[in-house]
Amino acid sequence: MTKRPHVVHTLAALDRSLCSLRKSGKIALIPTMGALHAGHLALVRLARRRAKNVVVSIFVNPAQFAPHEDFASYPRTLASDVAALAPVGADVIWAPTPELMYPAGFATRIVPEGAAVAGLEDKFRPHFFAGVATVVTKLFTQCRPDLALFGEKDFQQLKVVTRLAQDLDLRVKIIGVPTVRDHDGLALSSRNSYLSPQEREAAPALYRVLGNCAEKIRKGMTITGVLADGRRVIEHAGFAVDYLEARHAETLAPIAVAGEGLIRLLVAARLGTTRLIDNIGV
Repeated sequence: MTKRPHVVHTLAALDRSLCSLRKSGKIALIPTMGALHAGHLALVRLARRRAKNVVVSIFVNPAQFAPHEDFASYPRTLASDVAALAPVGADVIWAPTPELMYPAGFATRIVPEGAAVAGLEDKFRPHFFAGVATVVTKLFTQCRPDLALFGEKDFQQLKVVTRLAQDLDLRVKIIGVPTVRDHDGLALSSRNSYLSPQEREAAPALYRVLGNCAEKIRKGMTITGVLADGRRVIEHAGFAVDYLEARHAETLAPIAVAGEGLIRLLVAARLGTTRLIDNIGV
């Protein structure tokens, strides 16, 4: 019989659950904002192989949304998320309220630098990584995991969180997990549910362009020209492009010539009202 995860909403209940789990072995944490899909569940399955116990946090973090973004409409599906987590082995679901995470008088933020100011997501969402860094620090402090898993789809975020854990001596190992994709290559995301049928049909163009660009760069074509062509193809597919960039896979510094280091191609573009991001290694 499938074991239902224990859902906790208070710090006292979380502490009791973690105390019990910690006696049996390592704890893995998977931070999420809910609206879980197959990509999240893949993180849980991997976490189960890496640690005895698995905690999934579900919290739609207001600190990482700008006033014009989709905080109010972001899907909140706790009941179905709990049901989805039961078969894959989550032990505890940490589902705090905004009032618990940001009580009256809350006045402290973590403002990261390094990869957080690389001119990618931060250029278009300047509030974002302070919100992410603050909530992730709180989750690590609350849950005290031995390891935490993050999907590579949010590649800049992965680099920011990795450096955050190192710089603040948070004693948690950060593990990046390859992006889970739909049958046509579209990276799984909770925001895919916003796409109309026509937009969903067009959306895989992002991944196809990334793959074509990577192949051309590997063949020795100039990065600048390859990316310019890629942007035109994405726009022709109906997107408004925020960026299509070649960056150093560790530092996220711009790369203009192959051979300057491991390359990661990153893209963000809007299709209708939905903003999609993706990335691949070269």
